[in-house]
Amino acid sequence: MFVKVCGITSEEDGLLAVAMDADAVGFTFAPSPRQIAPIVARNIARRLPSDVITVGVFRDQAPERVVSVVHSAGLRAAQLHGRESPEATRYVAERVPLVIKAFSAGSPALAEVEDYGAEVILVDGINPGGGETFDWTLLDDLPRSHRLLLAGGLTPDNVAEAIDRVKPWGVDVATGVERHGSLTGKKDPGRVRRFVAAARAAGPEWASELQHDNWTEET
Repeated sequence: MFVKVCGITSEEDGLLAVAMDADAVGFTFAPSPRQIAPIVARNIARRLPSDVITVGVFRDQAPERVVSVVHSAGLRAAQLHGRESPEATRYVAERVPLVIKAFSAGSPALAEVEDYGAEVILVDGINPGGGETFDWTLLDDLPRSHRLLLAGGLTPDNVAEAIDRVKPWGVDVATGVERHGSLTGKKDPGRVRRFVAAARAAGPEWASELQHDNWTEET
């Protein structure tokens, strides 16, 4: 089970996520309380182990800008979390090692995922990035031709249920592992630990079919 902890804003939280066995960390460059500058993300990413997937999260930014930031910050992947077109997504995918394309649950665009050229499809709530769960049955008919990264209101308490119901390739969390009352995305060590442990334990019977080893080796 692939686990990504998003909304990293400090070296402390980046190292925490890695210490708790997260596979990937995300840095938000879109408007958000968790938004950080590329130079800050670069300084954090340089301190992380080389096998950790470092992801820049963007929303409706020019594809040229996305590519520039990913490379200048020394990141390994781009997550396009807006209404980016298939053309814009493909542009980034041709110039960045890995691309995650995010969609809102129930979006008609999910029927056209093949057009985007992204290696991973992320499905979030109706208000992406808002930390809200959605009706997981909306994914029942989603073609599984891509790796599915599930997001949207996941917490240490519901991630196992979500994995059992949806059977994604991976899970993505931000709000669900933050300290209560945090306005800047500060992570709670206990919640990060419980989240990763619950996710890892949730799918032992079928996880072998969804290993991320090849994906991480590609970078």
